[in-house]
Amino acid sequence: MGKLTKDEFLKRVEATPIADPDEWDLEMLSSIAKETDHSTVTLDEMKARRECSGKLSVRIPKDLHHTLIENAKQNGVSLNQFILYKLAK
Repeated sequence: MGKLTKDEFLKRVEATPIADPDEWDLEMLSSIAKETDHSTVTLDEMKARRECSGKLSVRIPKDLHHTLIENAKQNGVSLNQFILYKLAK
């Protein structure tokens, strides 16, 4: 991928869905802040602390979330089971 112009970068940022930090995000940031004495965290610092737990937190638009819930209900399975099925396909 080549370099982005400032306008291209801003368009991509504007197109990114906004989500509040979840519980894991807040715990990780708090832990890193206590250990490092600074309030910002690099991606490398986050990666170094993250373990493969089998959990995946993905931020998606609310309308997609609603659609996934409805599809899971129609198929008589939990949202987790439905997403696992779709990911494994």
